[in-house]
Amino acid sequence: MMKVAFIGLGIMGMPMATNVSKKYDLIGYDIVKKETPFPFASSYEECANFADVIISMVPKNEHFISLVNEAKPFLRKGMKWIDMSTISPATSISMKKELEKYGVELADAPVVKSQPAAVKGELGIYFGGSKELFELVKPILLCMGKNVIYMGENGKGLEMKIIHNALVGQIQNGVNEILGLADKIGLDLHDVVTALGYGGAQCFYLDTKANNIMNHTYPTAFSVENMNKDVHFALEIADSVNAEVPSLRNVVKVYEKAMEEGLAKSDFSNSYEIVNKQ
Repeated sequence: MMKVAFIGLGIMGMPMATNVSKKYDLIGYDIVKKETPFPFASSYEECANFADVIISMVPKNEHFISLVNEAKPFLRKGMKWIDMSTISPATSISMKKELEKYGVELADAPVVKSQPAAVKGELGIYFGGSKELFELVKPILLCMGKNVIYMGENGKGLEMKIIHNALVGQIQNGVNEILGLADKIGLDLHDVVTALGYGGAQCFYLDTKANNIMNHTYPTAFSVENMNKDVHFALEIADSVNAEVPSLRNVVKVYEKAMEEGLAKSDFSNSYEIVNKQ
């Protein structure tokens, strides 16, 4: 059975690694020492020496580039690397080419849904890479997600994740605008949410974020900072093919303003306050 090193034990990575460790021999590593239900590695070198498969889950482009550069001296030909971070497709493809010099095959496999789904092993996972690698590591991925889909060559998993989050941002923006309008015309927001649920306007982000909005409290499930990153990636993709995406451009402006207002670490539904301040 393949041995796994999981690098990046944050809010998503820790439960993901824990679920893999229930079926596979696994060690974990993070730049911050963590208490773990599996062995905690001392270094990237220990991870590379132990593993047949490296899985990484880090926040940004620069973190993944740094991780690859620091791990390179310890990698072995034939190793597999599954990066589950949400980074730019261009960065992932660049690192794929770099790792190929060391005989290591990289795939992108970003996830959708939030931390509770990670704990339950019910994430959605979008895979970009060779079909052969997908079939090899699919049993590992199924420890973390119940919906795993092959999207195509390297970068396609990330493109899918990014356009997914771009749509989420636009849906949330629609919820923000309509609840703000309802409030301004004097409708009771509890009644509004119930009434919207009777028709075609019912949606996940109305159901799950309305209480945040009505209470003006925004406990973080997915941050403004992360949504800002993803909608900018989506705009880069759209611009690269000259796509007309006016709603996306508007959402980008909302999250840029939210970042300026210091909301980076709060839940992305806090964009309601930005939309209805304007």
